[in-house]
Amino acid sequence: MGQHRNRSLSWVFVSRMIGIICFLIIVVLAKILENFTSPGGIYQRAVENLLFANFWLLLLIAVIFLVADLFMAIPFPLNLPGPIIRAIGSVFCVALLLSIFQWIDSTAGTNIYQIFWLLSFVLVPLIFFIVLLTGYLEIVWQLSLQPKASMEDGIAVITADYPKADNQTVSDAKSWDEIGAEFRLMLYDVLRRFRQEIKRK
Repeated sequence: MGQHRNRSLSWVFVSRMIGIICFLIIVVLAKILENFTSPGGIYQRAVENLLFANFWLLLLIAVIFLVADLFMAIPFPLNLPGPIIRAIGSVFCVALLLSIFQWIDSTAGTNIYQIFWLLSFVLVPLIFFIVLLTGYLEIVWQLSLQPKASMEDGIAVITADYPKADNQTVSDAKSWDEIGAEFRLMLYDVLRRFRQEIKRK
């Protein structure tokens, strides 16, 4: 398996914005075509109740997934909020499905909305945790595919050793100096990955 490379922030932003622009174009075209259809027809009712009535909800879902994808494109650990934002977006997708089923019930006289509304109390938390879990598994998978070499891109890994005092007892507990050193190494690793992302662009 080849080396995994995350998509850059610019690629994610441009591709998702193209999707949002296409959605807005579809809304405008649907409004124009509405003038050429019979008033009160199935097309006009579908556009009014499904597209226009849920316009802001659809736009909110698109923005939420845009933000989530932008976070997922950032190197670890700054991408950790990404799965949470995706899971929130999935909840709004369930709300959109409820709105669609409600319109189907009012048009065809079925009882799908009531069934799905009852199931939503189970589906919403289930979908939320599934999306959340798969998002963090994706992050773990990306980390596992990164090269293990300590001299990646000609950058040496810095380690710090602190001499122990003569009267210091041997234990598993870490000293404040060791904790500070690990924190500095973590910041160094984050900055190094940011520089690598910039080089890829």
